[in-house]
Amino acid sequence: MKKLVDLHIHSNLSDGSLSPVEIIDIASNSNVAIISIADHDTVDAYNDSLIKYARNINIKIIPAVEISTKYHGKGIHVLGYNFDINNNKLTDKLYTIRNARHIYLHKVIIQLEKIGFIIDAQSLDKINAVTKAHIALNIIENKKNEKLLLQIFDHIPNKGEFIEVIMNEGCPAYVKKETISPIEASELIKEAGGKVILAHPVAYKYEDGLTDNDILNLVKEMNADGIEANYIYIDKHNNKINEVKYWNNFAKKHNLITTIGSDFHNIDGIHPTIGLINENIQLNDSDITSIIGSLLN
Repeated sequence: MKKLVDLHIHSNLSDGSLSPVEIIDIASNSNVAIISIADHDTVDAYNDSLIKYARNINIKIIPAVEISTKYHGKGIHVLGYNFDINNNKLTDKLYTIRNARHIYLHKVIIQLEKIGFIIDAQSLDKINAVTKAHIALNIIENKKNEKLLLQIFDHIPNKGEFIEVIMNEGCPAYVKKETISPIEASELIKEAGGKVILAHPVAYKYEDGLTDNDILNLVKEMNADGIEANYIYIDKHNNKINEVKYWNNFAKKHNLITTIGSDFHNIDGIHPTIGLINENIQLNDSDITSIIGSLLN
């Protein structure tokens, strides 16, 4: 049986639902041989005991992080791989970005409460790398918000739809969050000895209206090594969009390496699971070897 690879998984140290150990256990049980926990703006998942635990059950871990950045007003995520997780410049900047998340949290709560939403600020403030997804879920899952949600959406939205309609730029609860540029994120990763990958370009196409030229210019400006081409996008209406072939061709045309990731947060029956089990991504052993080799060399 062919071993699987998943280089974009979130743990409960950012906005995922599973602990790093639980992720490794699922990977092992799902025939996933190589993984990366790419939490938002933190590398806290990585420690000697986790690496040892993974090694003991034949799971290879490539250190990763997903850095939140802004580019011409658009939210862009930059993935870093195989860097020094103890690089002080990188970890200090990640701490600053995470701290900015909590400043943002308290500002956006004010705006959301003005609209009429009830929010458990205390529980959100306990989350180290709090994200818009955490905030959206906190509201959606609170039965006290059901009436208002139905008034605004005519249904109970998922977290992506709530964020796009209520929290993003130009929306009623928009708050500007202090962040860094993709170029700065790329420089930090490279200075720490890592490879830089533009996360899920397909998402910027559908969520932000970026064209191929926009994405190519972004990749060039940030001096990225590649793109996350092997990625299944789920839009705000839970439609599954598979443009894997398109983005692999884009990468080949522009001499970029490719990676593969589920962007797993939790098991919901909609989004890809760890290892992208049952998703239509046709990677053979040589493709996988090439991907891993590009990140490790």
